[in-house]
Amino acid sequence: MEAVNPYYSIPVKIKKIIPETSNITTFILDGMPIQFEAGQFAELTVPGVGEAPFTPSSSPHGDDLEFTIMKVGRVTSALFELKEGDQVGVRGPFGKPYPLKEFKGKEIFIVGGGVGFAPLRSLFLALLHNIKDYKKIYIRYGARTPNDIVYKHLIPEWEKIDGVDILLTVDVGDDSWQGKVGVVTVILDEIPVDVASSPAIVCGPPLMMKFVTQRLVEAGFKHSNIYLSMEKNMSCGIGKCNHCRVGKFYVCKDGPVLTWEDVKDIEEPFL
Repeated sequence: MEAVNPYYSIPVKIKKIIPETSNITTFILDGMPIQFEAGQFAELTVPGVGEAPFTPSSSPHGDDLEFTIMKVGRVTSALFELKEGDQVGVRGPFGKPYPLKEFKGKEIFIVGGGVGFAPLRSLFLALLHNIKDYKKIYIRYGARTPNDIVYKHLIPEWEKIDGVDILLTVDVGDDSWQGKVGVVTVILDEIPVDVASSPAIVCGPPLMMKFVTQRLVEAGFKHSNIYLSMEKNMSCGIGKCNHCRVGKFYVCKDGPVLTWEDVKDIEEPFL
């Protein structure tokens, strides 16, 4: 069998563009150019500009590949200039997925912040695909303001699903906001799962991940059950360029999903 070239980017058209917030947009690609598992990432190419790593936000079992992306740099700025029908490239998947088999029969505790909800959405949809395999799915999510909450159009439907418990908070509320106010750790005062056996999955800004992890450790989660999406500086996707090294790990190859047990002895692992 001919080996697959890991540097080959598959051309695919943008099917639909959905603005989520002022600087976060979901790009739905036409079809599923790669097969991936929740937690793995791919390199998305803007022709003539470059590529950047993103974890899909869609279900691995869906018909189309989706990425929810924040506009923060050269590649993403060029991506945000594209229109529906324009072509991009995708190569991957890379990295290791969430170990869903190990999650079976347990309560799942998901904590996200900002655009970190994107890879967690893929995980959430993968869990929903076989929701009877899990006792209950808890989502705790924080955004800067009500206008910065991603998937606002989807959350009300998710909240109706039996076996799903969602709680949101914002750093700064407004006249329309009736929910919690404060950083995401304010909704972690009560953790309604069996911390001795449940996995906790965290993705968000580095500072948020640091303090959420501290809270989860204080609450009694096993270090090996705290799963962290360490999505930083990934480039080649196969552990060759050395850009994403954290301690002994190459995030692109050994992660991006690592446990607190893996990284707790690394100095400032979230920086």
